[in-house]
Amino acid sequence: MRFVDTSILLYAISRDPGELEKARRANDILADRDLALSVQVLQEFYVQATRASRPDAIEHTQAVRLIQSFRRYPVQDVTSGIMIAALDACKRFQISYWDAAIIEASRVLGCAQVLSEDLNDGQDFAGVRVTNPFR
Repeated sequence: MRFVDTSILLYAISRDPGELEKARRANDILADRDLALSVQVLQEFYVQATRASRPDAIEHTQAVRLIQSFRRYPVQDVTSGIMIAALDACKRFQISYWDAAIIEASRVLGCAQVLSEDLNDGQDFAGVRVTNPFR
């Protein structure tokens, strides 16, 4: 199973002509069934997708419908255990807490791979490898 970071969801709804290829790739990824995500990813998606300063912002109702559709994948809740593991990981790997929480949520779900444009492509976080699907 592969864990999907927020950027994949955001590119999937992008109407920016400069992001056309990334939007296609993101939608191809989301057509797969072997994906997982976390509540954190869904929260970040909502905040960024509806942000007033976003050129192609979507309305609350549309964002909620999309989040409901993304729940077809396994979704990891943010737990105190994940938080503690993320605190350890952010120190161990020298990454932000939010990135560490993504890594640790993916680990709990049994994902060996995180699809992300935001982390270092190819980096291994003690058994969870990051892949940038846009390279």
